[in-house]
Amino acid sequence: MVAQELDYFRAIIQADMAPLAKVTEVSELTSLSKQLNQQVFLKREDQQPVYSFKLRGAYNKLRQLPKGSKVVTASAGNHAQGVALSAAHLGHQATIVMPVTTPDIKVNSVRNLGGEVVLHGHNFDAAQAHAYALTEQQGAVFVPPFDDPDVIIGQGTVARELMQQLHNLDAVFIPVGGGGLLAGMAIYIKSLRLDIKVIGVESAESACLDAALKAGEPVELDQVGSFADGVAVKIIGKETFRLAQKFCDEVVTVSSDEICAAVQDIFVATRAIAEPSGALATAGLTKWSKQCGQTGLKLAAVLSGANLNFDRLRYIAERTALGAKSEALFGVTIKEEKGSFKRFCHALGGRAITEFNYRYAGEGDAQIFVGVGLRGGQPELDEVKSVLQTNGYGFEDLSDNELAKLHIRYMVGGKPPVPLNEHLFRFEFPEYPGALARFLETLGSEWNITLFHYRNHGAAEGNVLAAFDIAPEQRSLFNLHLAKLGYKYWDETNNPCFAQYLRNQELEKQQAS
Repeated sequence: MVAQELDYFRAIIQADMAPLAKVTEVSELTSLSKQLNQQVFLKREDQQPVYSFKLRGAYNKLRQLPKGSKVVTASAGNHAQGVALSAAHLGHQATIVMPVTTPDIKVNSVRNLGGEVVLHGHNFDAAQAHAYALTEQQGAVFVPPFDDPDVIIGQGTVARELMQQLHNLDAVFIPVGGGGLLAGMAIYIKSLRLDIKVIGVESAESACLDAALKAGEPVELDQVGSFADGVAVKIIGKETFRLAQKFCDEVVTVSSDEICAAVQDIFVATRAIAEPSGALATAGLTKWSKQCGQTGLKLAAVLSGANLNFDRLRYIAERTALGAKSEALFGVTIKEEKGSFKRFCHALGGRAITEFNYRYAGEGDAQIFVGVGLRGGQPELDEVKSVLQTNGYGFEDLSDNELAKLHIRYMVGGKPPVPLNEHLFRFEFPEYPGALARFLETLGSEWNITLFHYRNHGAAEGNVLAAFDIAPEQRSLFNLHLAKLGYKYWDETNNPCFAQYLRNQELEKQQAS
């Protein structure tokens, strides 16, 4: 190990987190241990005063400064609270720049901890640029969220405690956003035990470390998802990547549904409600354990935070069964006749129907949207598909179809009674005043909106489904307006859900002929 890494290791050993940061507990996830046939433990950073590990890095950075220093940072969440509390405790003046889309619970928390909040911009990049400007204007010290040696050292104290609390570990799973926690923990663990696997876990929607490892250097992602907002980072830090490249053995990426299932696993064992990024490492542990081909291992994951908007629980609960493979969603074609629903249920062999959506749309065939309860995971899902095929049902497995999970299952209505040149789009909407008006001004005043569905999930971004009646010769002009709007979107016109439940293809064919 080179001198620079030894300096990190020694600094982590010597870092005094008292009295502000707690020595957090380790909990065994007994039900998950039995399910996976492993020993699964959880390092409970949700027990920190700000309910997140971020306090450690912020405190270690700020305790190096003379009392009364001015500090500035940009953050939409846990780092902001860590800086605010640390500054108040040490006698510093903290200014935290947050996007205007930041949920009130986080803004109020930072203010209650003594930080001055400046709301600026509709995304993190805009907030960070303003924070840099304020730093220069005030002659202040900027406090980075992850790519800073003092911050990395503070986060590394999580590993120092974990190694004292648990012995003979086989692997440690660490959530990755900008990489500060992974870098600090990895260098400490590998300094003591090279045989312990250090595994980073990323959301599939923001896998910046995985992208950097493949490229051999940090690369900026085109876009990141907002569900696990605590790790929604476009590019990993330079120093955190250097350390991760040396000391991280493997990276696992997980879906939003797998994260939701991990939130439930943590709750069942501890009654703690993790935020999505807080449950990330547990989701990775579960996925890796099922694929590694070994049992009887001693595994630990970090519960990195529990700052969750209460509104988001609805979304998490809805997606948990899909993530745990205890529910599947199907679009099925059945005969439009008496007794067809009864025959369909009988074909499923007594399996629980968790959801059944149907609307009469004329004679012939009916399109139903159905949820089926599963107890045997993927093998049972394959069995259900075989049963449907054997009984002559046309079907689509919609369990991994975002359009189905976000919108179709909640929509009521049918197909339009007149032929339309409909094009369907799924948007991610920023949740700030005027966002909907901007959408309508940019698109709605030019083209007729034929379908609109929106649900608020308590996040900084909402999900919108909208269809437009667009003449073929107008499509290129519409694309220009989409670009002007600037919202993330997906063209769902060819999604099978659109044809099955929302589009009147028969009338469209008649019009074309």
